[in-house]
Amino acid sequence: MSVICKERIEGPSAWKGKDIKDDNALVYHWSDQAIAVLERALENVKQKGLQVPNFTKEDFPISELAEEITYFNEELENGRGFVLIRGLPIERYTDEEAAIIYYGLGLNMGTPVSQNIKGDMLGHVKNIGAADTRQVRVYETNEYLPYHADLSDVVGLLCLRKAKSGGMSSISSAMTLYNEILEKHPEYLGLLHRHFLLEHLNDGDVGSTPIFSHYKGKLSAMYLRQYIEIAQENAGLPLSPVEVEALDLIDSILVDPDIRLDMLMEPGDIQFVNNYYIFHSRTSFEDYDEPERRRHLYRLWLKMPNARELAPDFPGRNGISKR
Repeated sequence: MSVICKERIEGPSAWKGKDIKDDNALVYHWSDQAIAVLERALENVKQKGLQVPNFTKEDFPISELAEEITYFNEELENGRGFVLIRGLPIERYTDEEAAIIYYGLGLNMGTPVSQNIKGDMLGHVKNIGAADTRQVRVYETNEYLPYHADLSDVVGLLCLRKAKSGGMSSISSAMTLYNEILEKHPEYLGLLHRHFLLEHLNDGDVGSTPIFSHYKGKLSAMYLRQYIEIAQENAGLPLSPVEVEALDLIDSILVDPDIRLDMLMEPGDIQFVNNYYIFHSRTSFEDYDEPERRRHLYRLWLKMPNARELAPDFPGRNGISKR
């Protein structure tokens, strides 16, 4: 078990939504010059006859955007832990062209990793079925998606089309969560540093993880309540009343309107968040009847070159192994 941090987490990572929601610096806007660079790289990939994921960083050259890439990566690891990028003229591109631009950007920021046992490197976030089958992940439905972290250093989304209504993206700082528990409910901290079983919906072996892990000066967090509960129940070790209390406390803090930050992603918007200290969620939504108008986002899981070093007992985030 890692050492329990007994001091407040300070700095830009410990933000509250109420304090930053009106900060214009939260959004990075592509310049016309940056879009031109991305489109030249897109044409380079198309001329070579390549498609996602079968091209490399060298096939999508955007060295002119090195300063922007450095800013994104630094903000993700040592800043607020998220970036929202606007201004990509999505109406100019086919879905396949948008995928190339997005995947190419990801290649220049880090290394895409597999999102499921099929080895998919670019995920499709859209409504395809009901979550109660246990064969469909909640992000593949139109239901409320509880706060969680994904199995990669960074997760990104590109919005192709938004829903008829709803589908609000929401993020909360796990550092602020830790501060709230430390200040108001420190009796749960020891429990939340202990290991819980974790099973990711038939996409990997059962593992274990603490919720919080403090290592080499950085606090990291992991939260996938649904898959913790599944794993504990399957092992014949359902969560105890005090464990349920601790997870209920986490949920109540993360959804607090003063704590969370809500954003409605518009077509062309790109969002990246650090899975080690940002938990993300999504409200339920109503879709259009016409298939071609329905909500659709691309998802990337990235392994980052500047990611923190993790404690030996805290599981790494290198995606889900292909089977």
